[in-house]
Amino acid sequence: MAYASARPVEVIGHRGSPREYRENTLSSFARAFELGANAVELDVHSTRDGVLVVHHDPITNSRPGDTGPAVRIADTTATDLQRVPVAGERIPTLADVLASVPDSGIVYIEVKAAAIEREVVAAIRAGGRRCAVHSFDHRIARHVAELAPDLPCGILQTSYPVDPVRAMRDAGARDLWQQWELIDQALVDLVHGDGRRLVAWTANDAHVAERLIGWGADGICTDVPAIMRDLVDAHAAR
Repeated sequence: MAYASARPVEVIGHRGSPREYRENTLSSFARAFELGANAVELDVHSTRDGVLVVHHDPITNSRPGDTGPAVRIADTTATDLQRVPVAGERIPTLADVLASVPDSGIVYIEVKAAAIEREVVAAIRAGGRRCAVHSFDHRIARHVAELAPDLPCGILQTSYPVDPVRAMRDAGARDLWQQWELIDQALVDLVHGDGRRLVAWTANDAHVAERLIGWGADGICTDVPAIMRDLVDAHAAR
């Protein structure tokens, strides 16, 4: 299946606006949209009782400087997890986030846990927001594509693929999420040549972003959505 390339370049808040608020919190996501992001990117795990929650690491408060309780999400009930603060905020459920997103906003969901694809698809259906799913585990993207052929999927890469189109076709992926250091014009052209999209992550430098925009990247996932919004708008105005 071929996909049309999106224009202009999407500004995607990486876990929200993490330089102002703790990543993957409702405050962080709200701020990203306030700053002009078209979309936010987030991470999902599942609690012991099957509730999808938005958090990057499998264990809470595992970062340097964190002071709250460290609990393994997969071993904890959703009710108990609500009592675990992270940087003064509770860990939101995926349903919480989808309910808070503006009608025009897009949510890119990175699936971190295994065997929760059906639950993710069900949550997206119930949430009524524009969503797409991606993962480093390309089998997850393929399974989501099989469960919900209308739901855009993506694959994450931290290497320069020999055949990116083959990898995307194998996973049923619309989007290639590529580490920005490993993007060039040739890669963008290869992906676009098959009617698919390329999203750069995580780009925060203005000079890097100018190159990515010039090459035709479809999205820039960033910790600084305000800066990227200004760059994308300025490029579109030229």
